Amino acid sequence: MLKTELAGVKLNNPTILASGIMGVSGASLSLIARNGAGAVTSKSISLEPRKGHPNPVILTYGQGMLNAVGLSNAGIKDSIPEMEYAVKNAGVPVIASLVEFKAENFGPLAKEISKANPAIIELNLSCPNVESEFGKPFSHDPAAAEWATRAAKRNTRIPVFVKLSPNAPDLCEVARAVKTAGADGITAINTAGPGMQIDIYARRPVLSNKCGGVSGPAIKPIAVKCIYDIYKETKLPIIGTGGVTTGADAVEFIMAGASAVGIGSGIYYRGLGIFSKVCKEIEEFMEKEGFSSIEDMRGIAHEQGTGGGACQ
Repeated sequence: MLKTELAGVKLNNPTILASGIMGVSGASLSLIARNGAGAVTSKSISLEPRKGHPNPVILTYGQGMLNAVGLSNAGIKDSIPEMEYAVKNAGVPVIASLVEFKAENFGPLAKEISKANPAIIELNLSCPNVESEFGKPFSHDPAAAEWATRAAKRNTRIPVFVKLSPNAPDLCEVARAVKTAGADGITAINTAGPGMQIDIYARRPVLSNKCGGVSGPAIKPIAVKCIYDIYKETKLPIIGTGGVTTGADAVEFIMAGASAVGIGSGIYYRGLGIFSKVCKEIEEFMEKEGFSSIEDMRGIAHEQGTGGGACQ
């Protein structure tokens, strides 16, 4: 009942560990898989190691979170053994998240990570493009996003998904660009914002970086709209991420057009068991409402909806 597929990659259930949460090591990825995730995604990996920002880098507020970790990672050389461990031991598809600051660098990065044989490669295009005068993220620029996607596709036979940002001036234009470049699927969305929280007693921003990406349940409606628009424009497989904490949230994403759902900040709210809990809640909903498969629900909101339109 819960089986789904992403560009030919089969998942026993539609829940996926999102990038950035407990995906640093092969052991942690395998741990999440044992707790019920249908697939797991590594923390974003770059060619060279990155220290990231000093603490504090994460804080919670109401129904949301702010994070400014700074893309810290061990670099591709030391990450390959961890990825190989996960591929061998997780027992579920492993997704390798990649990040770079020059579009052409996604080529050699994709080539190197392919040695570890992940099931899917995910391009994190929300980092600033250092070749742009204003540090414009690839995910905001259709041409840059297309260039980065082509660079990766030319260097691997593994399916490539592109992670897009809700902050793009025209998200559908970027989605069309990466589809033209050969993307096998899209992950939507990355964090929103940036946002800031000020400690009124210390009289300064809480995060060391002052601002950070906004995630958690607070951004779920934004994610739903982005998934809806991208599905309507491209029909590509979508990993929907952004505020999923319950089975109802996951069903909402699937009805908007997602084939699977990424869970990250939800671990904070419901613990490592969230993957199994969400799966049970999805299954209960499907039995009650008469759905026999994830595919039966996928994109159904487009058939039922009236008025409005994509990217409006």
